[in-house]
Amino acid sequence: MLIEHRGARPVVPDSAYVAPTAVLCGAVTLGERARVLHGAVLTAEDGEVRTGADVVVMEQALVRGRARHAAVLGDAVLVGPHAHLNGATVEDEVFVATGVSVFPGAVAGAGSELRVNSVLHVNSRLAPGTVVPIGWIAAGDPARLFSPDQAEELWETQRPLDFPGTVYGVPRATSMREIMARQAEYFGAHREDRIVDE
Repeated sequence: MLIEHRGARPVVPDSAYVAPTAVLCGAVTLGERARVLHGAVLTAEDGEVRTGADVVVMEQALVRGRARHAAVLGDAVLVGPHAHLNGATVEDEVFVATGVSVFPGAVAGAGSELRVNSVLHVNSRLAPGTVVPIGWIAAGDPARLFSPDQAEELWETQRPLDFPGTVYGVPRATSMREIMARQAEYFGAHREDRIVDE
């Protein structure tokens, strides 16, 4: 399904394929021979989503573009099922496995590999060719790798990356009530969306 959002429509070249149950919403531009499989969602909220050539976005993956952080996928990128790429840059030839999360302002360097259920944190830069093991977290610029049992060490690196400021535009102490009121207003823009006739 192709949806106009905030006055922008998806751009899909003839060589690309979008499954009938996939959603492209807003300023989404696919590269040549891109493949968006069933249930995947590429949504440009108030930013852009752009893919290079020969990109495959698998079932139930989410790629979200934001105003301050476009979602940009290079050439020959695989986005696995149930992966979540939010306002991030994924350079050429990156493997993003099932269940991976990549947050706003993050960059996955060319040829890197994010294995099943791993995380690339906000404002973190993963060096080209780096492998993030299953379930591990990469954080910092340059990113350091943390196993799931290193919560205290991770927090020392993660805290200054400013997740609430980057993702929600608020200070860390902001209440969930205020954050969610802002989010409800932000996503309320979808009430004006229009399905694009093919």
